[in-house]
Amino acid sequence: MATTERDLNLIKKAEFLISNTDPTRCPEEIFPEYAFVGRSNVGKSSLINAFTNRKDLAKTSSTPGKTQTINHFMIDDAWYLVDLPGYGYAKAPKSKILDWDNFIESYLKTRKNLVAVFVLLDIRLEVQKNDLNFMNWLGQHHIPFAMVFTKLDKISSSQFNRNKTAYQKKMLEYWDELPPVFATSAEHFQGLKELHQYILYNNQVYQEFLKK
Repeated sequence: MATTERDLNLIKKAEFLISNTDPTRCPEEIFPEYAFVGRSNVGKSSLINAFTNRKDLAKTSSTPGKTQTINHFMIDDAWYLVDLPGYGYAKAPKSKILDWDNFIESYLKTRKNLVAVFVLLDIRLEVQKNDLNFMNWLGQHHIPFAMVFTKLDKISSSQFNRNKTAYQKKMLEYWDELPPVFATSAEHFQGLKELHQYILYNNQVYQEFLKK
């Protein structure tokens, strides 16, 4: 029987704050912040909704590229969740996609309270070049991130282990040490407790850092 993280009521309150394409208009940098990003159609909105126990906090769509702005949410009056536009395939003009890339890059480079970027990866797929390029770019700019595999319920455990191992081997071609890894399912709420615990731990570390 699948784990029902929903029953744990991990997040008590989730409130939309602002959507924009200008990082300077993002909320004041007074709370720790976690950004969710991934290739278009990776299941980002579904995962955010499952994680926050809200049906439509993040807008879902069968058409890739639904998210086109930096979307800030206040979680439990303690931290920001940020829903970023996806990279890769999207039904949008190239000029529009270039605009997304520019303001996403600016956001990632300038947000001082950004604790971690959750890079969502579809576990059903082989290693994707644009995923690797994005994670390597984060590393080059010293931006902390974690790998979050999505759609765990869509494959068998043996397939998951094979695909995860393939990703880790590929990452070790570029990295001496792997980032944190999470395996999740929005459908069955798997892995969400571990994700939440990771955030709570880092929030404590962040607050201790501010006190120094």
